[in-house]
Amino acid sequence: MHRTKVRVVEDALDANNTIARANRDDFDRHGVKVVNFMSAPGAGKTTLLERVLPQLEGIRVGVLEGDVQGSMDADRLAGLHVPVTQINTDPGFGGECHLDANMVRSAVPSLPLEEIDLLVIENVGNLVCPAEFRVGEDARVMVCSVTEGEDKPLKYPLMFRTCELVLINKIDLLPHLEFDLGKLLYNLDAVHPGVQRMMVSARTGEGIGEWRNWLSTLAARAEAPA
Repeated sequence: MHRTKVRVVEDALDANNTIARANRDDFDRHGVKVVNFMSAPGAGKTTLLERVLPQLEGIRVGVLEGDVQGSMDADRLAGLHVPVTQINTDPGFGGECHLDANMVRSAVPSLPLEEIDLLVIENVGNLVCPAEFRVGEDARVMVCSVTEGEDKPLKYPLMFRTCELVLINKIDLLPHLEFDLGKLLYNLDAVHPGVQRMMVSARTGEGIGEWRNWLSTLAARAEAPA
């Protein structure tokens, strides 16, 4: 029984990776760089996007917004006058707590790929499942809020281990919390030594310029479609 269960999981991930490669081919064909943007619920992903997207001058940005239900975050980002496509995992995909490659594949026809340089996929808020499923992205960015505690890298190591960048958000709250930033960074290095990290505050804007530059550098590597 245990072997069968493992094989089923492996087959599902293999199928997901095949579809992810097809997504990536479509993105590459249009010269679009893709960021898989992940975090726990409430870590501040949408607010960080509201902060940074208007600063990406000269870069055409689109957003693929993932939620179980509703379009609140998508509605907020649409106010920035960027193309936003919504994916709800309930009911069409069984209410899953993540986006997988097939879900993204279903949205590709609705994405204006010929009109954007950078696609941000804001994944469903969850620290477990999104880390397991590639969707065709070039890079993964994970947001960790200081309100979540220092132990999250140790409790959810795969999420932190699979990212190219970790944004440590809500640092404006540090004076008001019993939070050891040094311990968080130590735990982060324990599961992903040397991973790039940035201290940011979506509320005050601290660190947003550094993250803007990171996104700009990624988008600049996009090649024009053949």
